[in-house]
Amino acid sequence: MGGGGTGGYRNIGDVDKLLQEAKERLNTSGRKNLFISFAYEDANEVNLLRGQAKSENSEIEFNDWSVKDAFNSKNADYIKRQITERIKQSSTTVVYVSDQTKNSPWVNWEVNKSLELGKRITALHKG
Repeated sequence: MGGGGTGGYRNIGDVDKLLQEAKERLNTSGRKNLFISFAYEDANEVNLLRGQAKSENSEIEFNDWSVKDAFNSKNADYIKRQITERIKQSSTTVVYVSDQTKNSPWVNWEVNKSLELGKRITALHKG
């Protein structure tokens, strides 16, 4: 996947360290808006990560545009337009990588759209 990874594996227990590294990598000067791409089956773990970012002391904010609709649903074009806008508003796309990721057409589409828009991509591997 896209650049910026440290090469080491991470798990949800490393959230504080991940947030600190993300702050340093983004050279924070105010809140940064991150788009997080994940398979819907990983929503519980991702919600823990989002909760950490909601702290008033955190300079990181995740966009929440969770998609429950099938990739080829009637709403897919509308959803893609909305997600594109969210990605445009973000400085970086964080991809939560698990065994479910490879089965998600939405994650694949979001990563490709992020690359197309010139966004940084960082992977967070489920340990």
